[in-house]
Amino acid sequence: MLLEHINEPKDLKSLSVAQLEQLAGEIREFLIAKLSATGGHLASNLGVVELTLALHYLYDSPKDKFIFDVGHQSYVHKMLTGRMDQFDSLRQYKGLCGFIKRAESDHDVWEAGHSSTSLSAAMGMALARDLKGENNKVVAVIGDGALTGGMALEALNHIGHEKKNMLVILNDNEMSIAPNVGALHHYLGKIRTDRHYQKAKEELNQLLNKIPAIGGKLAKTAERLKDSVKYLLVSGILFEQFGLTYFGPVDGHDINQLLDVMEQANNATGPVLVHVITVKGKGYSPAEADSYKWHGINPYKIESGQVLKAVGPPMYTEVFSDALIELARNDKRIIAVTPAMPGGSGLTKFAEIFPNRMIDVGIAEQHAATMCAALAMEGMKPVFAVYSTFLQRAYDQVVHDICRQNANVIFAIDRAGFVGPDGETHQGVYDIAFLRHIPNMVLMMPKDENELHRMMKTAVEYSDGPIAIRYPRVNALGVPIDKNITSLPIGQWETVREGDSAVILAIGPMLQVAEESAEQLKREGLNVRIVNARFIKPLDESMLLQLAKEGLHMIVLEEGSTQGGLGSAVLEFYSLHNKSYNGLVRIIGVPDEYIEHGSIPEQRKEAGLTGERVATELKAMLPLMRKRAQGPA
Repeated sequence: MLLEHINEPKDLKSLSVAQLEQLAGEIREFLIAKLSATGGHLASNLGVVELTLALHYLYDSPKDKFIFDVGHQSYVHKMLTGRMDQFDSLRQYKGLCGFIKRAESDHDVWEAGHSSTSLSAAMGMALARDLKGENNKVVAVIGDGALTGGMALEALNHIGHEKKNMLVILNDNEMSIAPNVGALHHYLGKIRTDRHYQKAKEELNQLLNKIPAIGGKLAKTAERLKDSVKYLLVSGILFEQFGLTYFGPVDGHDINQLLDVMEQANNATGPVLVHVITVKGKGYSPAEADSYKWHGINPYKIESGQVLKAVGPPMYTEVFSDALIELARNDKRIIAVTPAMPGGSGLTKFAEIFPNRMIDVGIAEQHAATMCAALAMEGMKPVFAVYSTFLQRAYDQVVHDICRQNANVIFAIDRAGFVGPDGETHQGVYDIAFLRHIPNMVLMMPKDENELHRMMKTAVEYSDGPIAIRYPRVNALGVPIDKNITSLPIGQWETVREGDSAVILAIGPMLQVAEESAEQLKREGLNVRIVNARFIKPLDESMLLQLAKEGLHMIVLEEGSTQGGLGSAVLEFYSLHNKSYNGLVRIIGVPDEYIEHGSIPEQRKEAGLTGERVATELKAMLPLMRKRAQGPA
């Protein structure tokens, strides 16, 4: 076994190409075995084994900087940089991170859980290198899916202008998570399969004209060069027009080819792009056959590829999907929009039933948001299905294009709250804070699957502007769905448990945590009222005023940032309305720090979102209340 002797990148330097090929096989066996127990991003990592070996064989990390776009394809990099013995803890609480993590190793130089950032980061590192008078290499590895992101194209434009020495590896596997879409994806397909001059020229002109602002200028330049032999010899003419020297396509699983082309690229000056063709899931037939399913996978049986899943009620994503399909059958205005996450957002079945009413824009959250605003203004009912963490990328468009114009867009915000093994880059704990302060926005969260159905109906019937529903990455509760779904009065809360000792305002899964604390306190003679504060904006002002009169001490419980969340909204309400709250108010939510990967129960415990914590806080408030009522001695 060669693998057991690889502890750091320099251990590769003495190996022959044949030994590197043997090592690639051993790495695949290691990953398939380890991830069968932990789960993780299997297909993407099996696809970059030879590529990662070639990079570490030729270059000198960490002096030379390797920047992996997103970072979920960095498992091989982690293995080669001294972390093989930690793979049993991959994506586990306090264990090895599933993405690049600077605190783990000096070889990890750039963290990302969102796509299309690598080229900007590489440009920054190349600029810094030259300003400091250093001579290290800067290498960015970006997938063809991530290359469709607007930020990547902005970076390409700047890279071509500055002409800094750097290497871009385009890892082309025709996938991001779902199959890629868009003009650029189709262009790359032509590079892979079509070398004919006239066809290539036509495709190029069509593509260039689709690029805003710069497309026309580039198209004219291309036309002036139409008779150049370069069109016959260089299939990567688009990248050449951006100012990068193009090499490829090259077989990403042929180490000899990879080393040869990378050495050629190493001798070039200025920015270079090496176009590498890889197979996602390479070496494990179930992952090769369905790399979409095996992108991020739960534990599985190696021999059969059977994925091990817990039995229980459906995930909230599935509940959303069923509700949307039911509503769309009766309302032809409904159009589902997703930024490259049709499966993760629960839209695969919707697309099968309504193929013309599901739009996957690729990794382009900003474009998706603005497009939804325009759809709404033309009388459609766009449903923007997006993870909370990815909605962050469209903040400007939400403010400027949707809310400012009061466009009737429905936001279906998945993964709201903690997300488990994906960790800090994906935690959906900030959307309340960055959405509720925007004028015209309505924001709600259901306590169970039946209430999610009711909120979906509420959203479709609502016509006064943008409206958002956030729901968690957990199983629903298994409650029955009403036969006749009715909508909810906007801004109306619900008391789900009566009590006169204290009150807990809670949203979403925190209702169950509140119930746990209430049961504990009941055994101690305290009756706690629980309110389902399902509308985060607008607040239930009449209930808040009534609570102010009663003077019950209050805990606001939320799986979201304490700064700017529901608790902040409650305190702001009393301040803005000049209402003194005679009780004590405490906010229990996600503290002002990043919570790392682990299970959702572990993340909640770390943040203090437990029934025991809530009960302890309430009991600590009781003597303070009595002392306050008695007044000064």
